[in-house]
Amino acid sequence: MLYILTDRLQNWLDDLGLLTVIQVFKQVQFRAFSAVLVAFALVLIFGKPVIRWLRHQKVGDAPEFYNARLNEMMKGKSGTPTMGGILIVGSILATIFLLSDFVYSRYVHLAVIVILWLAAVGSFDDWLKLTAARRGPGSREGLYAWEKLLFQLGLAALVSFFLYRLGADSGSTATMSLNLPFQRTYEPAQRIAQELSQLNPGVLVLGVLPFVVIGTLCIAGMSNAVNLTDGMDGLAAGTMTIASFVMMVLCYIAAEQRAASWLMVPYVPGANELMVIAGAMAGACLGFLWFNCNPASVFMGDTGSLSLGGLLAYLAVAVRQEILLILFGGIFVMEMGSVILQVSYFKWTGGKRIFRCSPIHHHFHMGGLSELQVVTRFWIVATICGMLALVSIKLR
Repeated sequence: MLYILTDRLQNWLDDLGLLTVIQVFKQVQFRAFSAVLVAFALVLIFGKPVIRWLRHQKVGDAPEFYNARLNEMMKGKSGTPTMGGILIVGSILATIFLLSDFVYSRYVHLAVIVILWLAAVGSFDDWLKLTAARRGPGSREGLYAWEKLLFQLGLAALVSFFLYRLGADSGSTATMSLNLPFQRTYEPAQRIAQELSQLNPGVLVLGVLPFVVIGTLCIAGMSNAVNLTDGMDGLAAGTMTIASFVMMVLCYIAAEQRAASWLMVPYVPGANELMVIAGAMAGACLGFLWFNCNPASVFMGDTGSLSLGGLLAYLAVAVRQEILLILFGGIFVMEMGSVILQVSYFKWTGGKRIFRCSPIHHHFHMGGLSELQVVTRFWIVATICGMLALVSIKLR
C-alpha cells in the first residue's frame, strides 16, 4: 500500500516538497529491510493476544511420536497452544500489502496464492488433529497423507506453470533455464557489456513440462521438509529465518541486472518484489521465534510450516535457484532425507532402523543432547550452509 500510494501520488508529494523523503519507498532494498522490521513488529504486537485466543479455544498440542521414550521426553509440551502459524502467515500477508507492489506484480500474486493455499491446508489438518478428541471416538486425526500431498502437488504444478509463462513473456530465456552450480549463465564478455540476451551455449533451457516437474517437486518437497523440521522449540523458526535472509540476497541478485551479469546467474526481470516477500518471511519467523524459543509458548503447526516451506521453494524456483536451495535449505533436506532413509530401511530389513528416531533431530536428542543443544547446533549448521550457498555463486 505504501509503495502504491507513493507511486500514485508522487506528483502531489513533489508539489508539497515531500517526495524526496517519501520516495525511499520506491527503493526495493529499503522496502525489503523495512519488511523484516514490520513483520517482526506485527508478530510481537499480536503474539500474546493470539496465544491467549488459542488457549481459550483449547487448541493445545498433544504430541504423539509413536516412540515411548520420546513421548516421555516430550510430555512437558502437552497443552502448549499450536496453530501459531496464523501469526506468521498473517504478518507476512500484512507486510506484503503494506510494502510490496501487490497490485501489478504477478510474482507477488503467485506468492500470496502459495501462502494462502498451503496455510489453508495446514490449518484444516491442524484443526482435525486438535479437535479429534472433542468430536468423539473414530474421528479423523488430520488429513490423510495422500490428501495433503494432492493439495500440495496441485498448487505446486499450477504455480510452476504460471512461473514458466511469466518467464516466457518477459523475453528473458534465462528465466526458463536450469541454473546448475558453478555453471556460467552468461559468457564473461556479455557480463562486462551487460548484454544478457544470449546464454552460455552449455546452459540447459527447460521446456514447460520439465520446468513444471522440477518446480512441483521443489515446492511440494520443501513444504513437507519444513513441516518435518518443526519438531523442537525454535528449530523450524530459527532455520527458516536464516534461509529467508539468504533468499533475500538471491532475490536481489536475480532482479538486479548489474548483479546478475557480474555474477553470471540468471537475470529475472520483475522479480525485485520477491526480495520484499523474503524480508517479510524472515521478519515473521524472527518474531515468532520470540515466542517459540525454548520453552515454547506456542507452536507453528502445519499452518505455518507447510506455508513457509512452500513459499521458500517458490521464491527459489522463481529466481532459478532451486538447485542452490538444496544447500542453503540443507537442514530441511537432511530432515526429510532422514525420514525417507529410516522408513525405506525399516521396510527393506523387516524392522531394523538407521536412526534412533526420525526426523534426525530426535535421533540426536535421544542420543543424550539436550533439546537446546540440538536446536542451537542446527542453527549453526544452517548458517554455514547459507554462507556456503552465497559464496558458491561467485565460483563460476
